[in-house]
Amino acid sequence: MFFKVKNYLSLVKFSHTIFAMPFALIGYFLAYYKHSLNPDWWLFLKVILCMVFARNAAMSFNRLVDRHFDKLNPRTSGREIPRGIIAPRSVMLFCIVNSILFVLTTYFINPLVFYLSPVALGVILFYSYTKRFTMFSHLVLGIGLSLAPIGAYLSVTGSFALIPILYSVVVLFWVAGFDIIYALQDEDFDRNSKLHSIPAAVGARGALAIALVLHFISASIVISIGILAGFNIYYWIGAFLFITLMIYQHYLVRPTDISKVNMAFATTNGMASLLFALFNIISILTY
Repeated sequence: MFFKVKNYLSLVKFSHTIFAMPFALIGYFLAYYKHSLNPDWWLFLKVILCMVFARNAAMSFNRLVDRHFDKLNPRTSGREIPRGIIAPRSVMLFCIVNSILFVLTTYFINPLVFYLSPVALGVILFYSYTKRFTMFSHLVLGIGLSLAPIGAYLSVTGSFALIPILYSVVVLFWVAGFDIIYALQDEDFDRNSKLHSIPAAVGARGALAIALVLHFISASIVISIGILAGFNIYYWIGAFLFITLMIYQHYLVRPTDISKVNMAFATTNGMASLLFALFNIISILTY
């Protein structure tokens, strides 16, 4: 049983939850303290469950529909489906169950979140097909993860607001940028397999330039949030750390040397997300 759970956690790269989950926490606490409400920890649990179920559904679906490409790609041939560790039928069942649990959980949050849940699910599942027809799949992934802060905010308030939307835009461009950097590993494979990505379309140098532009946009919005919301010094500490780490990955990865892609992708961005969320939440609590 332990090994089965471990295999499924590996299948969905559960550790990568560290990218979007901290932004969901920002959205949750922002909603409560902006409206002077007392936190509902039962609702907090439901928000966390929604994040887990949605991500499990998206990642398992991605592994399922990409299994033939994964088998041919030396970088991904060791994944669970190509190696026969988990059968495609089991992955499909896992995806369906998590999709149902996601929608069902939103039903117990509020009507707006429930009505929007199929849209959110559609976006994160649709991403898996985008590499087949557009090099802008990185932006679609960014949109999928950007639903975390606004989704958590809507779970509390049932209404939209500018600041949580801006947090979502931060996530969109941040994720799209680092996904382009991550995709450098598959530049040749994507091109030879007629899959679309920005590295395959414009090469490593052009891809890194585009990623840098996207990260510049994300950093600009981070600064705009702090000014518009009037957050205190803790926000600005978090903003500085987030922007510094976001830019640092461009130092780690060069057009002629992508050996540190995994460090840039997982370690640097994971730390950026955690630190940004930590100081944001401290700022919100002491606002």
